[in-house]
Amino acid sequence: MMTLWLVYVGQKLLLWGALSAFSLAGATFILSFLQMVMRYAHNWLEMRPLPTIAGSYPFVGHMLMLERRGKEFFQQLIRYTGENRHVPMLKLWLGTVPVIAMYKAETIEVILTSSKQIDKSYLYTFLRPWLGLGLLTSTGNKWRSRRKLLTPTFHFTILEEFLDVMNEQANILVKKLEKHVDGEKFNCFFYITLCALDIICETAMGKNIDAQTNDDSEYVRAVYRMSDLTHQRMKTIWFWHDILYLLFKEGRDHKRNLKIVHNFTTNVINERANEIKREEERTSGDKGKTPSNRKRKAFLDLLLNVVDDEGNKLSHESIREEVDTFMFEGHDTTAAGINWALYLLGCYPEVQKKVGNELDEVFGQRFAMMEEKVILSCILRHFWVESTQKREELGLAGELILRPTTGIWIKLKRRNADAS
Repeated sequence: MMTLWLVYVGQKLLLWGALSAFSLAGATFILSFLQMVMRYAHNWLEMRPLPTIAGSYPFVGHMLMLERRGKEFFQQLIRYTGENRHVPMLKLWLGTVPVIAMYKAETIEVILTSSKQIDKSYLYTFLRPWLGLGLLTSTGNKWRSRRKLLTPTFHFTILEEFLDVMNEQANILVKKLEKHVDGEKFNCFFYITLCALDIICETAMGKNIDAQTNDDSEYVRAVYRMSDLTHQRMKTIWFWHDILYLLFKEGRDHKRNLKIVHNFTTNVINERANEIKREEERTSGDKGKTPSNRKRKAFLDLLLNVVDDEGNKLSHESIREEVDTFMFEGHDTTAAGINWALYLLGCYPEVQKKVGNELDEVFGQRFAMMEEKVILSCILRHFWVESTQKREELGLAGELILRPTTGIWIKLKRRNADAS
């Protein structure tokens, strides 16, 4: 009898527990829904005066009429803004989220010059699985501290060291574009993007991926796919919930490509961190010897050595956030800018001719000066190598710094002395 009674009571408790959990989940869902409705109503009333596109529906907005594919969506936005050139901005609703399209310089300037308006919109949430809370997606104190840490890494004396990388990749691009001279029209966007990807990958990570000569690279394909999937997710309200997203093919594709880009960046960070550690150990064991020529430092090298006000280094996860951020931002925005410049130069041949004449004039004048610098650099290199023994006898340590843009520097310091 006691056993039957315990079974009966247990069933009742399980039933009441299940009902309570269901009720709690239901109440939570209803509360969340009501909050969303109130927020939507508040935004709708605030945004009501702004001009918009006809065809919006409650809760789904303009999503049913927006093109899914990137090219068609871009053409659609061009048509909408062209039809509304008489107004400074245009309002679109992506579900319950309002999006403002600005296409007047005076309007955009107010936002871009503000040091307070740094909070990102809800749509930036879909970049976080890839970029984490890096400089693009973070806000508040984290954004300010990261900005303070990263600003010195973009000093012009550091950036100019990568001119040879940019020139090398630009030469590859030019050779690829030359094949289309006097031929049929073609889409240059893919060429430009691969060139920008090569440059940012080597300058940000110190890794040469040869995207221009090997566009079938797994990492290159993953970066492209992640960009497409993120933009597609922003325009599809039923992709917004993380669990629901994984039920679709696009969600599983996103998860697979995310793993590829993160593994690639993580492996590069670990490899470089180990190299730096070995170099430090070798340097400490070679005290008194003439230092080797300074190696160019990538953005990743600087991140591995940067410290905050308390003397703490960034974690590898934080470094990955910033490297991934600059990989995404660096190639995407630069490629878009270069493509627009080429497009406009193609549309206005007279302007293109002026640009060509100006380049010939400027570089024609500097060519002789550059030749003299190259000859002088060779002489100094020879002098530097031949005088190694003499420097050691005098107890001098130093380095020879050759920079085409800023000249030639020789920095000497007495060993075991603070003064240079």
